[in-house]
Amino acid sequence: MLQIIKDDPWLAPYESDIQKRFDYFKSELDRMSAQHGSLLKFANRHQELGFQKTKMGFSYKEWAPEAQAMSLVGDFNQWNENAHPMKKDGEDIWHVEVAEGQGLEHLSQVKVRVTAANGTHDRIPTYIQYATQNTENYDFTGRIWNPKEQFKWTDDQFRLSEIKNPVIYESHTGMAQEREGVGTFKEFEENILPRIKHLGYNCIQLMAVAEHPYYGSFGYHVANFYAPSSRFGTPDDLKSLVNAAHNMGIAVIMDVVHSHAVKNFSEGLNDFDGSGHQYFHEGGRGYHTGWDSKLFNYGKEEVCRFLLSNLKYWLEEFHFDGFRFDGVTSMLYHHHGEGISFDHYDKYFKEGVDWDAVRYLQLANTLIHEIKPHAFSIAEDMSGMPGTCQPVEAGGLGFDYRLGMGIPDNWIKWLKHKQDEEWSMQEIWNVLSNRRYSEKTVAYAESHDQAMVGDKTLAFWLMDKEMYWHMAKGDDNLIIDRGIALHKMIRLVTASAGGEAYLNFIGNEFGHPEWMDFPREGNDWSYKYARRQWSLVDNKELKYHYLNDFEERMLELLKHENLLEAAPANLLNIDETNQVLIFERSNLIFVFNFHPSNSVPDYEFWVPKGGRFKYLLNSDDAKFGGHERIDQSTVHESFKKEGGDFVKIYCVNRTALVLKKN
Repeated sequence: MLQIIKDDPWLAPYESDIQKRFDYFKSELDRMSAQHGSLLKFANRHQELGFQKTKMGFSYKEWAPEAQAMSLVGDFNQWNENAHPMKKDGEDIWHVEVAEGQGLEHLSQVKVRVTAANGTHDRIPTYIQYATQNTENYDFTGRIWNPKEQFKWTDDQFRLSEIKNPVIYESHTGMAQEREGVGTFKEFEENILPRIKHLGYNCIQLMAVAEHPYYGSFGYHVANFYAPSSRFGTPDDLKSLVNAAHNMGIAVIMDVVHSHAVKNFSEGLNDFDGSGHQYFHEGGRGYHTGWDSKLFNYGKEEVCRFLLSNLKYWLEEFHFDGFRFDGVTSMLYHHHGEGISFDHYDKYFKEGVDWDAVRYLQLANTLIHEIKPHAFSIAEDMSGMPGTCQPVEAGGLGFDYRLGMGIPDNWIKWLKHKQDEEWSMQEIWNVLSNRRYSEKTVAYAESHDQAMVGDKTLAFWLMDKEMYWHMAKGDDNLIIDRGIALHKMIRLVTASAGGEAYLNFIGNEFGHPEWMDFPREGNDWSYKYARRQWSLVDNKELKYHYLNDFEERMLELLKHENLLEAAPANLLNIDETNQVLIFERSNLIFVFNFHPSNSVPDYEFWVPKGGRFKYLLNSDDAKFGGHERIDQSTVHESFKKEGGDFVKIYCVNRTALVLKKN
């Protein structure tokens, strides 16, 4: 019996389905090993296709089964299709050799001219490692990336295995600067990395890495899967960023998009060989109506090799430490999760599941951990498929973590639709504690999803327009007081009870005002909301730094108390009348009083083991923008009552307290 079923007996009726999908994976893995030597060798397509430097010059190879003719063109041969025609071998691979001295060199512009059933078109080579955009006509062109001096890594002392409490700083390079424009990898390295290090984050989740033609897509409509986005800098600039992060002890996770691809014809993979179904499913199955993008056919060997090799490329060439897989729900099901309520196990194993996609994810996670055993693999899946974060050999998909997507959704729902007095402690506890046994969750109160235009950040939901006028110190405002208090509480209760890792989106730690919006026609192509206003938190005359300072102390607590490594939180007390929630985790006692006004003197609650308890964290501390109503030097000694151990404290409204037994 597979471990997934031992862990969840309710899965017993689906044992044959789970076993079949495991056997489907295993048979493909065995076939790969028999035909290619190993999974690692199977995923070497990027070292075989595309441009490869040889002793004689360059070789260029491309998989295009139904192309009728192909030729390599570029500035090196004056875009002459007759200069370097390509030949096709018996495995549908087209190839050409460009001899030394024929002009093809580092940064040469290149395209491949493809003649097929859809006509003759210039396309960007699919394995291109660098592509740049013409600022006049917005056309992308491939470029040879072969610098004379290879990048020199200095991160050999970095130990990914030492990161046991993942606290993840979700970041977008382009919007990481304050000026209205597109930030670069170098600016991020020089200006943002030190902030991340100072706050105490040990992981960065870097978004929009792979080249995408439309900046406003947030990097989710990828065109060139092997090319870092040139709008942020060169491949070496990205390597320098990762190298610098590693030297600060920070892991770098790539937000990888293998769930779909841009439908653009000239920049991307769409209809490359004219067949209409080379990399993607044919017809409607190959198109995501909600995303207006193309959907991969994970059952095709070359598609699988393209994507698996892509993972290996980013891990080895750029030293990434893992991936956050976008759109896993869309991958797993033919219906992409649209309009589906996952209210029965049949929907995970019998109804509409794409077995090829399941197998691809199992292969991907197997490959990732063969290359880098301690790498982080995170699934963005809202369906809750059982076994997503269990090992493949146990019957799972092999991810290390899943995003706790229900947590931020519920915080927004409560803030949007309920008054503070209506918040239920039981409901909050249920949302934060509801996760599958033995499957790790990344908890977060908000990510980029909650900050996009049309929605609001937590800070803006809490304080809205008052943030424009009342964030100066000395300017007393009840709305701002409430917002600062609840912002701290929401983040701490989420981090401490919601999972085994914690995530925050860039700038939200200090309550960045407003939403995010990339330049587009609807906002007159403005960058006003596609940046981070660091001057707000750096100005000690404003209240933003209170939230930033609290975040720093909270992360220090998570780290030094090994909180995220600990067993899930143990509920001690729910008091709906006073809106008090108390739980224990990693031998710490967490007390949250969400009530707008009820501060309760001599508040009694049961503790698992008696002793003397001191304060480790108090959100009402004046240095965090609080009202200093707690004497933090107080040590509370437990007492016996009704055969158990109890503690008595001053339970202050809109305050979070963390106590530890001496």
